[in-house]
Amino acid sequence: QFGRTEVIDNSLNPDFLRKFVLDYFFEEKQNLRFDLYDVDSKSPDLSKHDFLGQAFCTLGEIVGSAGSRLEKPLTGIPGKKCGTIILLAEELGNCRDVATLQFCANKLDKKDFFGKSDPFMVFYRSNEDGTFTICHKTEVVRNTLNPVWQAFAIPVRALCNGDYDRAIKVEVYDWDRDGSHDFIGEFTTSYRELARGQSQFNVYEVVNPRKKMKKKKYLNSGTVTLLSFAVESDHTFLDYIRGGTQINFTVAIDFTASNGNPSQSTSLHYLSPYQLNAYTMALKAVGEIIQDYDSDKMFPALGFGAKIPPDGRVSHEFPLNGDADNPACNGIEGVLEAYHRSLRSVQLYGPTNFAPVVNHVARSAAAVLDGSQYFVLLIITDGVISDMAQTKEAIVNVSPAGRWVPLDGVQGSARVGVLWAMVELDGDDIRISSRGKVAERDIVQFVPFRDYVDGGDSPVLSMARLAKDVLAEIPDQFISYMKARGIKPQPAPPSPDPP
Repeated sequence: QFGRTEVIDNSLNPDFLRKFVLDYFFEEKQNLRFDLYDVDSKSPDLSKHDFLGQAFCTLGEIVGSAGSRLEKPLTGIPGKKCGTIILLAEELGNCRDVATLQFCANKLDKKDFFGKSDPFMVFYRSNEDGTFTICHKTEVVRNTLNPVWQAFAIPVRALCNGDYDRAIKVEVYDWDRDGSHDFIGEFTTSYRELARGQSQFNVYEVVNPRKKMKKKKYLNSGTVTLLSFAVESDHTFLDYIRGGTQINFTVAIDFTASNGNPSQSTSLHYLSPYQLNAYTMALKAVGEIIQDYDSDKMFPALGFGAKIPPDGRVSHEFPLNGDADNPACNGIEGVLEAYHRSLRSVQLYGPTNFAPVVNHVARSAAAVLDGSQYFVLLIITDGVISDMAQTKEAIVNVSPAGRWVPLDGVQGSARVGVLWAMVELDGDDIRISSRGKVAERDIVQFVPFRDYVDGGDSPVLSMARLAKDVLAEIPDQFISYMKARGIKPQPAPPSPDPP
């Protein structure tokens, strides 16, 4: 039990006020259950009250719904309509703003025997206990008493922790090569003052307290002036989802002969009546999370590396549902049905070419560049890649479009050479390049399936860990794409009036 709402007396249409704060993780399936009771006494024991119904969903379902508003029927009492529950989610927006500031100084103290000072500034935010925490340091401007520092961006949260009146202390130093920087002076301000922008209020005297104590005629060690101030909201993944951006999820499955004969239990494609095969497990684990972010729940599903009917030609880009014009399947269950049907009709062959399915999704992505859709391709493969050069080129060409290509290796046995080839596509350490052109961003995540089935966990826990690692990078990749293209989220649609 996570928490309880307040009790609303004598109402069949209660509007609960109490909010519940949960940590949200895109890459995890966060199951929620809501139970409703009619309170009959002051007892905290739920069995003493009348059960009215319950609803199940995931946190992803709520935030992935239009306007982050989800309606679910209440169930749990056989033969009775229990009403409807309306769930609303909002991201805690405390201090998601980013401030951009630029400063200059005038007539700072000369600290160097030869030449002028080399000034830089250090910013500190005050804490509740009166201490200060460093939050920014400017660059050093060499050999000047009148420096103009470069503009810098800093989260408002880092600058004042959301308290606009909290003191911000700024110290000015003369840089020395040996690290014994000379203190020039300091001043204090606040976020509220800085937010006034360039004005007479934001010209600060830089004061050295020791000098002030020693010299009666001491005024200051120069002045610092705020040249510009701007603030904008740092948009989050959920801002875009609330504004209607859909995750367009495509799956591509490896049908090459290296997977083994599907009719034999040693095959990765073996359909056992008792347990799921590796491909089905991987698809369900990832698909059940990502489907919450696609409103129509129609997922293109492709196969590669097989001879397909009716003429037995080898294809590296065939629709699992048999419809070349529309390879989309209805829900993850529809994808699984099409996969199982394909296993019975195609002949596993080869080679293992990734480039055609990458280019297939790239063509779809190139047609939607307004930020209304974001394309994710899940390739489930046994890892024996044949067209490395072409795949690299396809990934390099598609990376500017911000499309993220997770690769899920389901090897049955260790193939060290194969693993290294797959890891080479995952640009975490070294960015992929092709013909001298480097991928604009790392858009590939390789996850070896066997790491999740050999650890001794239950299958459910293993697949939860698999999905988490496959999907963990998507929100950051998504945001970096939107920022690079200057795409801002659409405003969330207004919530409809309650019935």
